[in-house]
Order: sequence, then structure tokens, then C-alpha cells
Amino acid sequence: MKISRRSFATVLAAATLIGVAGCGSDEPAKPGEPTKVTFGYIGDYNGTSLLAVADKQGLWKKYGIDATVKVFTNGPVQVQALQSGDLDFGYIGPGAFWLPASGQAKIIGINTLGAADRVIAQPGITSIQQLRGKKVGVPEGTSGDMILTLALQAAGMTNKDIQRVPLDASTLVSAFSSKQIDAAGFWYPAIATIKKTVPDLVELAKNDDFTSKVSFPNAFVAGNKVVAEKAAAVTKVIQVLREATDYRAAHPDETVAATAEMLKQQVDAVKADAANSKALTTQELDAATKDGTVGKWLTGMGDFFVSAGKLKEPVDPKTYYLGDLWTGAAVTR
Repeated sequence: MKISRRSFATVLAAATLIGVAGCGSDEPAKPGEPTKVTFGYIGDYNGTSLLAVADKQGLWKKYGIDATVKVFTNGPVQVQALQSGDLDFGYIGPGAFWLPASGQAKIIGINTLGAADRVIAQPGITSIQQLRGKKVGVPEGTSGDMILTLALQAAGMTNKDIQRVPLDASTLVSAFSSKQIDAAGFWYPAIATIKKTVPDLVELAKNDDFTSKVSFPNAFVAGNKVVAEKAAAVTKVIQVLREATDYRAAHPDETVAATAEMLKQQVDAVKADAANSKALTTQELDAATKDGTVGKWLTGMGDFFVSAGKLKEPVDPKTYYLGDLWTGAAVTR
């Protein structure tokens, strides 16, 4: 398996898309040969851990998959690649869930419940209200965008009250560190990188501030064409994700080590990142799918996206979350 290492219309995004151009797997597998797929991910614990487990535990081979994985900076760019056919599967954070909700992809499985998002500010800024008129960086359409919008709403403000500065993740790190922006809607572990330069930055808002209103699941997605035309491949990929999900829950230390190896990062840094999410087992995810809990998560997020202007109207989660495929891919082990 080949292994390489969140704002539309950026140079980095364009470069990423160029990197995966022509990598779509339209050719059907010959009898006896593995099914080739391309899988996108984000280089953090939530976005990488299951793929790292799948590689380390030989799960791709076990389920007859030849996976080429590609790193991206955010979910929206992966959805672009899914739509163009340059990617078969991908990973998105909660801020990008409006994309499958608007029909641009399908969610094939919930990953974890995240708590890594923050609104951060330069030292001296102590409230969201103090961001009025200030420059606030945000990777568009991501969980950083989502946490910023939620925080502004809670403070009785909107994006019109700030100088919103769209930035890709790497540019945002340097912009905040050099004090070119006053605040940002962003996430860990990248915030930990900023803290090396700005150790006294202020965290003005976090996911836990809004859990009574909305949940923050992240998920794996597939292109609409892939779901429609490659049902067998989708099932195999879900089977890989399911087994990796239970391995991660049962072997947290080994998963952190495998993720650190894949990302070429220190184990302690990845372990700290993992602490910002809640890992779920397939038994928990299946139950949450069947009893409507996942539907409630997605409905709550949909209502937020309507209020934020990302969706025109509420969308039935059953139109884009393929819960029956997820639960139906269970394998007796």
C-alpha cells in the first residue's frame, strides 16, 4: 500500500488535487485480484488512525483491497476530489458535513466524536465580543469554521461583525504565529504547533461549550458514483473500517503508535491529539445508527448549517448517511 502524508481555492488545495489527478479507480478488479481504491485522509489522529491500523494489521489485504491513501488539508477538498472521480473514499470533520447533506457525497460510517476545535485569540483578547472588527482566520467549510460560527452566534454576533480571513491550515498557523491575524477558528493538533510560538494564546471557545446544541462526529465518505457503481468495493472498505474501529477501541496505545509512525510524528504528540476525541466501538455505532442517535446528531448539525447559511433547508439524514450499509457490513469474527 502506498502511504504519503482542512478552504477551497487555495494554492495548497490546488496542489493537492493535482497530486491525486488520475488516481481514481474506475477499472474493475479482475477475478482473484484485489479491488483498487483511493482513500483520502487528514493528517491528524481522527483522520489517520483507522487507516494506520488497516495498514499495520493487514486489513486491506484481508478484505481484498489495494488502497492508495492520500493526505489532504481538509474535508471540502476531498469532497471535490470525490466529485471529480480522483478519489473514491475520504474523511471529513464535522464542519464539512453540509457537503454530503447537500448531496455532494455519501457518509458510509461515523468515526469518532471530536472535541479538538477551538476559537483561539492573541494574548489580551478575553472574549468573543472583543473580536468585533478584528481579523479572524478560518479554513472555510471546516470544523474551524463551524466552531467559530457557533461561538459568534452564542455571543449574539455574526461573521459580518468580524474581518473574516479565509486561510488554509498551514497558512493559518504562520499567520497566527506572526500576529497577522487576531484570532482563528481552528483545531488541535495544529494549535499545539502555534503554542510553541504563542504559548499564552487564549482559547475563547471549544466543542464542549456547545454539546447541548450540536454533536461533533467526524466521518468517512464515498463519492456518489462509487456508491452507485461499486457496491462491492464500498462493502469491503466498510468492513476494513469496522475491524479497524474495534481494534482502535481495544488497543489505544498500539493505535497511537501506528498513527505516529504513519504521520512521522512523536508518539506523545499523537497521544495528546487522541485525547481530543471519543473513540466508539462498532457495537456502539451500530446501536446509535439503529436507535436514531446518529440521525439526531446529523439533524442537529443540519439545523446549524441552515442557520449558518450552508444549507437552504433541513435535510433528512437518511438521504446521505448510509447507515444500513454500515450495519449490514458486519462480519462475524
